[in-house]
Amino acid sequence: MGLRWDAVDLDAGTVRVERVAVEVAGTVTQKPYPKSKAGRREVPLPPFVVELLAAHRERYPTGPVGEVFTNAAGGPLRRTLFRSRDWRPSLVRAGLLGEVVEVRPGAFLGVWQDKEGLEHRQEFPTHREAVMHVAKHAAEGLRFHDLRHCYATWLVSDGVPVNDVARLLGHEQMSTTLNRYTHSSRDRYGRARAVFADFSLTPAPDRPREPDAASTVDLDREEDNS
Repeated sequence: MGLRWDAVDLDAGTVRVERVAVEVAGTVTQKPYPKSKAGRREVPLPPFVVELLAAHRERYPTGPVGEVFTNAAGGPLRRTLFRSRDWRPSLVRAGLLGEVVEVRPGAFLGVWQDKEGLEHRQEFPTHREAVMHVAKHAAEGLRFHDLRHCYATWLVSDGVPVNDVARLLGHEQMSTTLNRYTHSSRDRYGRARAVFADFSLTPAPDRPREPDAASTVDLDREEDNS
């Protein structure tokens, strides 16, 4: 939330983590260093993120001290309000939390589930009102910090070495990356089997496995000794 444009290099496709935004009693200040030495790092940005940031810079003004993201008044984002005003409504708009559909001109239906799993429906005169109501009353939902867990799991699952992933996350110990930030994938059984699909000891599906040379020699020796 405290990201500044001077830490973003769209040409190189990287972002530098070199400071932390801290909110105390509603006031956001900048701390000129992360919480650990490993926290100072450079992180590569996927091409789609570079495109979105470039479009964002063209559309929205920069904050008073160079912030990339600002609130409606043009000031820094506040952590205490970010979840309710920005993050959860974005989940609703993305279809990841409840649902909002236009049922007729000037009428929007909000659908959500409560903590007991009961479904609720209510109509609203504007799309924004429906989104904000669903965001406030729907149970569960993806947490903002869950994105960090997803990032780590995707990298490890796609073969990025754990020591590199730990560096990108700013972890001093690789055990932190493995124990807290990576999770089992749904296709773990298929991925494990795929490793042995072309394994030298795996027979072809249309014919039985032939004994290797070592096995043949052992059999001949047994016949000679009998």
